[in-house]
Amino acid sequence: MNYGILSLLPPLLAVILAIRTKNVIFSLFCGGLIGALILCGGNPWLAIKSVIGDYYFVQMTDSYNAGVIVLIVFIGGFIKLMEDSGGAQAFAKSVNHFVNTKLKAQLCAWLGGIVIFFSDLGTPLLVGPLFRPLFDKLKISREKLAWILDSTSSPVAILIPFIGWGVYIMGLIQAEFENLSINLSDYDAFIQAIPFQVYALLAILMIPLVAITGKDFSQMKKAEERTQEKPLDAQLENDFSYPVDEKGYSLGNAKPIMVILPIIMVFATLFINLSPQGFPFAKIGGNDFRIALTMGYFLGAILLFAMIVGFKVKNVKDAFDVYLKGLKSMTDVAITLILAWSLGAMISTLGTADFIIQGLQNIHFSGALIPAFIFLFGAFVSFSTGSSWGTFAIMMPLAIPMAHTFGISYAICIAAVLSGGLFGDHCSPISDTTILSSTGAECDLVEHVKTQLPYALINGILSFIAFIIAGITGSAFSTLLAIVALFFVIIIGNKMKKTSI
Repeated sequence: MNYGILSLLPPLLAVILAIRTKNVIFSLFCGGLIGALILCGGNPWLAIKSVIGDYYFVQMTDSYNAGVIVLIVFIGGFIKLMEDSGGAQAFAKSVNHFVNTKLKAQLCAWLGGIVIFFSDLGTPLLVGPLFRPLFDKLKISREKLAWILDSTSSPVAILIPFIGWGVYIMGLIQAEFENLSINLSDYDAFIQAIPFQVYALLAILMIPLVAITGKDFSQMKKAEERTQEKPLDAQLENDFSYPVDEKGYSLGNAKPIMVILPIIMVFATLFINLSPQGFPFAKIGGNDFRIALTMGYFLGAILLFAMIVGFKVKNVKDAFDVYLKGLKSMTDVAITLILAWSLGAMISTLGTADFIIQGLQNIHFSGALIPAFIFLFGAFVSFSTGSSWGTFAIMMPLAIPMAHTFGISYAICIAAVLSGGLFGDHCSPISDTTILSSTGAECDLVEHVKTQLPYALINGILSFIAFIIAGITGSAFSTLLAIVALFFVIIIGNKMKKTSI
């Protein structure tokens, strides 16, 4: 049955409610309920019964989806243990004595954000407090630190297939591949999309380019000049002291090895399990990958737990409470995934993507421009909602069918969804990473947004152009062109006119 323009209601309602309420779970739920009402002819009783029995239960009991949810939960426990172990602080203390120039401080903060790749929300709260005293001593603005934190949180996490971001994204991809009977694994599609994730790559590379060349511009340049004029606080010092309880437990007992060994354990478990199948060069079954990864995070957590207790950072009870808190923290993610899968299945049944595609074909819209169109719309939704994950859930069920019909590379359209969601999130003042980055740097939120926005807009414009080129050529050479263009923009950045944003 052709539902025509009614098929647009569920995703549009989800977008509008997400923008108005800033609540992705509520918005996805309402979008799915409206879809069920349409499919059930407006009968609310049957709609509620259908959305629960035909969608929620089906999505939760699907073996692939269940595996993703279990993996997400184990990742949550590992991340929380890592964040509360004190290992990152110990690592920073060990390198503190030789970070004595502006360039070293900026590059070390950048590397710190990359090393803490396992948690986009953990990066600002772990790296920020560690480098804030150093930035203050060297008279580097708090706004610069907030920008570095923001540009090494989500942009790094979105490139890693074996953490929460990657698992979540692959779950959305696989759902659409199954709906369209596409014979391509979610893992392969994710890996193939990495060279086209233009915005993430530009955001990460921009930091060392600016640091090495010293070419700040616009509001960031003003912030740096203001910081230079401030007198240095004579009492300023990098304080790594922590309270010790009566039994000798303290974060001060943490060791740098507590950051390194658990991550090595995750990788080692992954390779031991999958290398007989040719990993990382051969195609690996999605279920095998998820089992190996879940096992890796579980063993990594056990090792980290043992070190936390062994080094007397926390006692057994407190360490286990931290782990449980991490497991529970993934409840919202699991609910979002179930609602997103359900809405995606509903959109497929309603023929929403087919209706949009037919409309684009009727106006002779060039298929080559589809990735750029996806990027722009995704950026709008993400900026308005402050949620890149919510944007992925709404956009992926539309983008992949469009790629399928117009004969565009799935990798390019998937990357366009991811880059658009990331760009909008990076610019949005209501994004959680934007807020946490300003918090971690102890920088005013408005000042952080004002100083970061010109840099984000440059990366966004270059990404938009790159997706036009990628849509035409189908080549990742477009990403290389964007990187080269960014280099030239930074070189002449100090010559740009000062603007007020």
